[in-house]
Amino acid sequence: MIGQRIQKLRLSRGLTLSELAERADVAKSYISAIERSLQKNPSIQVLEKISAVLGVSVQTLIRNEDDDSQEEQVDAEWIALAKEAMKSGLSKAQFKEYLEFQKWRKDHDD
Repeated sequence: MIGQRIQKLRLSRGLTLSELAERADVAKSYISAIERSLQKNPSIQVLEKISAVLGVSVQTLIRNEDDDSQEEQVDAEWIALAKEAMKSGLSKAQFKEYLEFQKWRKDHDD
């Protein structure tokens, strides 16, 4: 179930329901209803917001139970680094700019 996967991923990342709701900009009560399977068909927009916060694809949230082995796991160290960057005030735009610079530098070092 989608709700169970969201809850499992949220807990594995050390997020409370309130933290996920705030970061995803989705009502806490709505996420709670999804997790408890009261809301079984959340919109793709909501799933996109939640998946972005959890660091997984929307497909990971909606996949069949049999696809567990194919789930791409985000390393705990990467999650910690992302949290640290967010706490330090690094914006998504700044992070994307840094990644582009690193790609450019790699291309020019070769």
